[in-house]
Amino acid sequence: METFKQKVDEAVLFLRERMPEPPEIALVLGTGLSGLGERIEAPLVLPYASIPNFPVATVASHAGNLICGRLCGKPVAVMQGRFHYYEGNSARELSMPIRVLSLLGAAALIVCNSAGGLNPAFAPGTLMVLRDHLNFIPDNPLRGPNIEAWGPRFPDLSTPYNLHLLDTALACAAREGIERVVSGVYAAIPGPSLETPAETRYLRQCGADAVGMSTVPEVIVAIHAGMRVLGISVVANVNDPDNLKPIILEEIIAETKRAEDRLARLLLAVFSKI
Repeated sequence: METFKQKVDEAVLFLRERMPEPPEIALVLGTGLSGLGERIEAPLVLPYASIPNFPVATVASHAGNLICGRLCGKPVAVMQGRFHYYEGNSARELSMPIRVLSLLGAAALIVCNSAGGLNPAFAPGTLMVLRDHLNFIPDNPLRGPNIEAWGPRFPDLSTPYNLHLLDTALACAAREGIERVVSGVYAAIPGPSLETPAETRYLRQCGADAVGMSTVPEVIVAIHAGMRVLGISVVANVNDPDNLKPIILEEIIAETKRAEDRLARLLLAVFSKI
């Protein structure tokens, strides 16, 4: 754990010397959602490979940059792409950037992802604001010795997603006339294999409205660090366990891209209210 802390400290020092100002908000853009990074004002673009000890991004649809600048007048740090358990990272490693950004001053985290729909009432392109999650990734980023300066040994997750931010997102969607915005429960699975019909049926019975392979380890670290969290999933497809069709990654990315403008409108509206 001491070695991991040293790695985090090195990344913090590297970024602190280069960032124009400390970020107030950290934003993670997932599969097919990197476009919002182009709206950052006065951007400083740092490829992940240039940041000491950052994991290596191996997913083609993730740009792999940290962009620092301003969005809606607020200092932000935007991750264009993230890291996953299925890439071979531990939960601690894949969530390291969130730890780094929290130590740099970010008090809020907005996480976005592309997910498969489980709720039959959803349609492709639905934006689901997370109100809770189920963690089926067989690792926890807080496993091992706890660093008290980073957060408590047993962080409370009774409200993992900040209720004020959740209500703000739903209110912004209504005010801006952004259609197909709902709230729901996200299930995180390890991947990279997709769900079987039986697994899809099981996740539905567990109460999940959408499923993906990311986000939850990042949220756990953010809560441990005392950050407020808002999560939004782009539902790229809807899984019917009784009529499950082959899931093609290219089609998921394409559907996510089609929803990106609506997600950007929602995020910009939320940013203006934070």
